[in-house]
Amino acid sequence: MRNNIYIDFGYLILIAATFGAVVVLGAFVAPVIFYTHNLMFEVELSSYDAGVIMTEIFRRFNYWLYLIGFSVLFYEVIMYKKGQRDALVYGSAITVVFSAFMYSAIYSPKIIAMQMLGEEATKSDTFRNIHFASELDFKILAIALVILFIRRLSLLRVV
Repeated sequence: MRNNIYIDFGYLILIAATFGAVVVLGAFVAPVIFYTHNLMFEVELSSYDAGVIMTEIFRRFNYWLYLIGFSVLFYEVIMYKKGQRDALVYGSAITVVFSAFMYSAIYSPKIIAMQMLGEEATKSDTFRNIHFASELDFKILAIALVILFIRRLSLLRVV
């Protein structure tokens, strides 16, 4: 048995938890927030108000994305130095790091800044394009997390 199995296991838990959070935020939280009129007849949030709530949720989630980005970077550099090299792992790890940092350092601040300008700014083509790019980035992150998790898990079985 390997000495650092607990570190490997903790790393896999972080990746799985991040994937779970991405799915929950994208598939469960966002539809509930943006479609309150389907759930509650007394309270209906405007698209702008729902966006402000979602932005706060994602702003807080950005801290987790920074954690996972640095964790993946740190762990994979150590594995590379130990000689555990795999093209699929590094491709997916680079994608996780890049997309996590793009979302938390680029897209979220731009969305927040445009929301602070008011509701009219969120109706612009620029806002829609940034929002679409952030959604695409989130989907890429989810796929990269799954690939990284599965490949790292399969490599643990080989060692």
